[in-house]
Amino acid sequence: MKSQTHSKGPFFITTDKSQLDTEVIHTFLTTDSYWWPNDTPKKLIIEAIQNSILCYGVYVNDENVGDHKLIGFARVISDLVRFSWLCDVFILPEFRGKGLSKWLVSVIVEHPKLSGTRFNLGTNDAHGLYEQFGFTPLQEPEKRMERAIDWEKIFRRSVN
Repeated sequence: MKSQTHSKGPFFITTDKSQLDTEVIHTFLTTDSYWWPNDTPKKLIIEAIQNSILCYGVYVNDENVGDHKLIGFARVISDLVRFSWLCDVFILPEFRGKGLSKWLVSVIVEHPKLSGTRFNLGTNDAHGLYEQFGFTPLQEPEKRMERAIDWEKIFRRSVN
C-alpha cells in the first residue's frame, strides 16, 4: 500500500514505516504506557509494527539538526474491509496540547481503505478524544468475547 503523508505547520504524519524510530516507540510503550509490560523486548514491538497493516508516525521538523524526529505513533490492524483495531496511540508528553492527537485520529479514520470499517480500540483515559470521531462503548457487549493475552507465552516465543 502506498504511504501517505499529511502536513500541518512544522508537523507531519506519514504511514511510511521506514521512517519510524523504533527506539522512541519502544521506550514510550515500555516506560510510559500502561498497555505494554515494561520488560517487553524491542524485537516484539518491531514485529508488531511489521505485522500491522498501517503504522502512523507523527514527526516535528527539528531545525537544530535539519531533520525530523518522531513525537507520536499509532498502529492499525485491519482487513481493510470490515474490521480495524486502533492501538498503541501516543503523542510524547512534551508535544501534547497542540491538537496532534485529534489530527492523528482524524487522519487514521479518514484513510480511504479504513473509512467505514468497524473500528475497535481499548483505552483507560482517552474516551473524550475518540468520541469526537464516532467511537462509542461496545454495542451489544454480551455478543462479544475475548481471549486474554498471555505475555508469558509471547515472551517465551520471542526468545526462540
